Amino acid sequence: MTDLSSCEGACAPVPAPDWIAVDWGTSALRAWAMGRDGRIHARAASGAGMGSLSRAEFEPALIALIGPWLETAAAPVPVIACGMVGARQGWQEAPYRSVPCAPLAGALARIAPQDPRFTMAVVPGLCQARPADVMRGEETQIAGFLVAEPEFDGTLCLPGTHTKWVHVSAGEIVSFQTCMTGETFALLSRHSVLRHSMPGEDWDGAAFADAVTDAMTAPQRFSARLFALRAETLLAGLVPGAARARLSGLLIGMELAATKPYWLGRDVVIVGAPGLAPLYAAALAGAGVAARTAASDGITLAGLARAWQGERR
Repeated sequence: MTDLSSCEGACAPVPAPDWIAVDWGTSALRAWAMGRDGRIHARAASGAGMGSLSRAEFEPALIALIGPWLETAAAPVPVIACGMVGARQGWQEAPYRSVPCAPLAGALARIAPQDPRFTMAVVPGLCQARPADVMRGEETQIAGFLVAEPEFDGTLCLPGTHTKWVHVSAGEIVSFQTCMTGETFALLSRHSVLRHSMPGEDWDGAAFADAVTDAMTAPQRFSARLFALRAETLLAGLVPGAARARLSGLLIGMELAATKPYWLGRDVVIVGAPGLAPLYAAALAGAGVAARTAASDGITLAGLARAWQGERR
């Protein structure tokens, strides 16, 4: 795909797009004006994520971003969206599909916008009955990954606020597990007593590795290890970079202990942002797993393009 232009906020008019791809998360909204040949005519982004919008505000937020792209269109432009736009708190709930299934199997959910210049279809999320779990948006990333590696058989790790471990085989999502590691780190480092021990963004790689091993070896000591971070700050001068790295290592170590069936003896690929993927790769390496990493840039758009291709059939 070729990127011709980009902007933050609404873009200037561009050639009429054949379709528009939208990734609507909790905290951000991203859109791409797409040509029939797969070229990106323009892209735009805003902070109008699901978490900041009431149901009535979704359509105005989208029009504020893509409105200029619609001005030159002779017919309603199809919009294909993924993510939290289809959540219960989103524009309109898109019912989950149950695994095992292909990431984009089945029909897209329909939303009827008031603006006649575009139509709206949403990629449904996936659910799992036992253990109970759900995902929205990651299924599109997985579909995008499978565009490049259609024969992949193994586990995809998608680090983030809610990290997903996904078993993929024969083009299907077999099962998955979600860990609230990122959100827990944010809560503890910003809103608990530990916030006094880790100001700034310094980092100690050795402290991280030791904490991962500690948590995997003795997960029952996790809560005690957390308070020790505060105590060592007061009594032994534990520096913020080491405290922050140890907290992250304890949490990721606990996650690895909980998800061992997903990564032990399997081909593991980490699909994530540059800040998180190396941490998971290092933690897995300490457990003897040589995980591969795949850039997350473009993977969501590749999945949305696959959904659009399915719409055209």
